[in-house]
Amino acid sequence: MLDIKFIRENPKRVQEAARNKGVDIDIMHVLEIDYKYRELSQLVQRLREERNRLSKEKNIEAGKKLKDELEKQEHALKAVEEELQTWVYKIPNIPKKDVKIGKDELENEVIKKHGEPKKFSFAPKDHVELGKILDIIDIERAAKMSGARFGFLKNDAVLLEFALVQFAIDSLLKENFTPIIPPVLVKPEIMQGLGYAEHGADEDMFVIPKDNFVLIGTAEHAIVAMHKNEILQSRILPLRYVGFSTAFRREAGSYGKDTKGIFRVHQFDKVEMVSFVAEGEDDKEHEYLLSLEEKFFQQLQLPYQVVKMCTGDVGFPAARKFDLEAWIPSQEKFREVTSVSTVTDFQSRRLNIRYQDSAKQNEKKFVNILNGTAFAIGRTIVAILENYQQEDGSVVVPQVLQKYIGKSAIKPHR
Repeated sequence: MLDIKFIRENPKRVQEAARNKGVDIDIMHVLEIDYKYRELSQLVQRLREERNRLSKEKNIEAGKKLKDELEKQEHALKAVEEELQTWVYKIPNIPKKDVKIGKDELENEVIKKHGEPKKFSFAPKDHVELGKILDIIDIERAAKMSGARFGFLKNDAVLLEFALVQFAIDSLLKENFTPIIPPVLVKPEIMQGLGYAEHGADEDMFVIPKDNFVLIGTAEHAIVAMHKNEILQSRILPLRYVGFSTAFRREAGSYGKDTKGIFRVHQFDKVEMVSFVAEGEDDKEHEYLLSLEEKFFQQLQLPYQVVKMCTGDVGFPAARKFDLEAWIPSQEKFREVTSVSTVTDFQSRRLNIRYQDSAKQNEKKFVNILNGTAFAIGRTIVAILENYQQEDGSVVVPQVLQKYIGKSAIKPHR
């Protein structure tokens, strides 16, 4: 969330930022509630001071009357405080100044391209057909038990998944990331604290009401919240994690899109990067995480482009976001395979994650938080299969993964 003091001092900027993100909220109404809250806070404080004075004077009769009034005003204060928090939670993070103002994904900017799409001497197959030929992806059997947007990975696809996971973790351990396997079930209030429950975003979550749980959509959701209500020491910053988990998404609003195969599914595995950095260090860290994502795809030797999101597509909690899109031959276009965002102190304020210098114990600040995908496994496998396919239906294993898989090619099933 935004600092209420910042909102008071910059109402026009906050209103404009919300509008540029496509969020309809009346900031002046929020400030009216804030004014009421501050008035009640002062009244309650005065009544408490008066109660203490009467108690010292042993004025029992006046004390009883004041007690009733104080309880009434404290109840009113709590109600207004909850109303204020509800409204402040509806305000999105402010985009960075370098983020282009735009309505939706059509106004995003391609800022970099790497590699040239391969020109095939034959008609390339899509990953679904390749999956059948190689006996590594089974959509039909998954549909029998789970319905649409699920798939079995089999045989060499399983080896390919764990090769990608091990490759990412090996690479990030060298960069001093701490490996994590997080819980995949979190409480609903955690998702709200992360900023993923407002303005319909919760429609993309799988919720288990009976047990009051939400299935995570990425390891980030659990890793960020791991430090809820903690004060970190500045000497350990930047604090970087690499998490591996299964991710669950309803894919609300994507009906009719990518219904074939494993590109857009309800359940997939993911390697995620999360960084906690000192205030003002997020811009540098954002570029660093993006560079790591690029290195992964450069080592896989897959053509890609980097896209910078406009305000209308950057998301509710993010201040800036980049997507990395890999070339998908069967679609003859680049498709998103990873993203990386800075949310500044938006999530740390909601989850109360601060840091302090050991020499300045009284000075505590909110950390800046970033998240980025190392590999969304399914989409990366799609890109590998389609870009490395051969005319006979076999697929060459990217050289960087061959030592993990123990073979140089995946051959058709006989």
